[in-house]
Amino acid sequence: MAAYGLPRTTLDLDLVVDGACQDELVRRMEELGYETLYRSAGYSNHTSPEPRMGSVDFIYVRGQTAEAVFGLVREVPGPGDRPVPVVSPDHLAAMKVLAMKNDPSRAFQELGDIRHLITAAGADRQEVRLQMIRHGLEERYRELEATL
Repeated sequence: MAAYGLPRTTLDLDLVVDGACQDELVRRMEELGYETLYRSAGYSNHTSPEPRMGSVDFIYVRGQTAEAVFGLVREVPGPGDRPVPVVSPDHLAAMKVLAMKNDPSRAFQELGDIRHLITAAGADRQEVRLQMIRHGLEERYRELEATL
């Protein structure tokens, strides 16, 4: 979100990765001392007993989804001016749609983020609308659209 002009303090790192590396990635996180809190085909959540190491969430994409997401990644300057790859605003919004669908208590925060993302340069508002409809959140999209 910071790459799109909406920084905020969070307590975890979210990474989108190719699902083909899930087993190896989870194994490596556990070797580094992280505990796997949750794991499914699409997500895994890991936390470290070291507070300074924080938590890491992985979102796994495969096939055409992976091609679409990684094909539109852009780099933005990160800490120490190191390039940080960032997904497109549409794909980030789609991830937030899924987060909201899976945990409706996140709706307030996720809608604010989605609102910001659909106004970002290069965002496809229609694609985000279709994602929300596809996941049964058409009414939420109408609420969002009314605020624009």
